[in-house]
Amino acid sequence: MPWTAADLPDQTGRTVVVTGATSGLGRVTARELARAGAHVVLTARDGTRGERTLAELTAEPGLRGSLEVRALDLADLASVRAFVAGLPGPVDVLVNNAGVMAVPLGRTADGFETQLGTNHLGHFALTLGLLPQVTDRVVTLSSVAHRTGSVDLTDLGWTRRRYSPWGAYGQSKLANLLFTLELQRRLQAAGSPVRALAAHPGYSATNLQRGFANPVVSAVGALVRRVVAQSEEQGALPQLYAATQDLPGGSYVGPDGMFESRGHPTLVGRTALASDPALAAALWQESERLTGATWPLG
Repeated sequence: MPWTAADLPDQTGRTVVVTGATSGLGRVTARELARAGAHVVLTARDGTRGERTLAELTAEPGLRGSLEVRALDLADLASVRAFVAGLPGPVDVLVNNAGVMAVPLGRTADGFETQLGTNHLGHFALTLGLLPQVTDRVVTLSSVAHRTGSVDLTDLGWTRRRYSPWGAYGQSKLANLLFTLELQRRLQAAGSPVRALAAHPGYSATNLQRGFANPVVSAVGALVRRVVAQSEEQGALPQLYAATQDLPGGSYVGPDGMFESRGHPTLVGRTALASDPALAAALWQESERLTGATWPLG
């Protein structure tokens, strides 16, 4: 039988951090894990929006767990460090869900290209900061767009190349998979029981797709979403599956339908670049240099 949120195992006693939980896939993921009994820490860049989301989710029927909201702006490393410093106790699962897609060229508070800075570098620093507290797994959201991506280690910030919103998005999503690959290798080498996994939602109708740099692309995308895209509830299933099922470290979960665009969660493949250990190690080294985050497990 296809796996759904109704198949989530009991999460009572577990703490889960979900980034970008005020809308879209993150909100659904937080809600379903709380329904299954988990204590879920929602992260929100906007405090007002975070409190509103917390109130709305707390009022949802069938909630057996609990929720809290904490401020986190992944585009600002000072905010990442403050979040890590202020989060007490163990974290069973970290879900690196937040992200931006195909936005105009911009810079984070630390000068990184917005998509790489938010989707990869912010989560990189967050994960390394929280890793001593993580007891079970780290799940990082990637995309089928990683298949069109490439990583230019000499110009991660698009200062020399002509900026491409989709090229930058593909680079950031490929970086998510390379991060998972190297994180899993390091965890195994350290003898840690923690696992690193990745997931992607297929083609899902979320707020993420409403900020495209090109207004024509936005208009066409809105039409296609109405016809083709699956719901946020369906799109969140792969990361819920990766967060709760007994899967090997390094697993990548996506929809089982044609072109992995929709369907129910299953293990899926990735490109040769996304499986390149040398590229993963080199990106890790550059990410440490850029963020100042370092490996915390010896």
